[in-house]
Amino acid sequence: MSRERRPIPEAPVSRETRRRLDRFRDLLLAWRERINLIAERDAAAVEQRHIADSLQLLPLLPAQGAVADLGSGAGFPGLVLAIATERSVHLIESDRRKAAFLLEASRLLGLPHVHIHAARIEAVPLTGMAAVTARAVAPLRRLLPHAVRLLGPGGVAIFPKGRTAEAELTDAAGDWKMTIERFQSRTEPDATILRLSDIRRAGA
Repeated sequence: MSRERRPIPEAPVSRETRRRLDRFRDLLLAWRERINLIAERDAAAVEQRHIADSLQLLPLLPAQGAVADLGSGAGFPGLVLAIATERSVHLIESDRRKAAFLLEASRLLGLPHVHIHAARIEAVPLTGMAAVTARAVAPLRRLLPHAVRLLGPGGVAIFPKGRTAEAELTDAAGDWKMTIERFQSRTEPDATILRLSDIRRAGA
């Protein structure tokens, strides 16, 4: 199978979405003074490093259906995707302080379709998701069991990865079979966004 990375289609956002994203950025920077949401060196680059990086996943989502974001942290990519779409988005974050930020941000931004799960991923009783996302949470081998449990038929897992993408795919290949699509990140030249479908245990 070719390892060539495809470009991600452009997905312009509306002015209302842009306003919400700007307000989210301001909330993030204000809360950062209280809890460790993003690294200090990232504060000035939050627009490109975090928001734009998350938004590029939007055109890779299925046309409809709920999304589960694993280890949402400060809301990347899950809360950004929720701001840009009206679909149901489940943010899973075990850190209570970060989950509190996600809850407050979704309330202030007027996002009733966002659901916060302050629990470990394995403890959240979700099924039938159209998509699962995760950014800088765990290696692929550890993410795939969660994806299989959460995804419904035809669902996809969308995982941004850095230079380790191919090594992680190789590491998982002994235990897992899947259809792999690779996309070139627009915000990190060396990064690859994996879109995985038909995920199953090897031999199943």
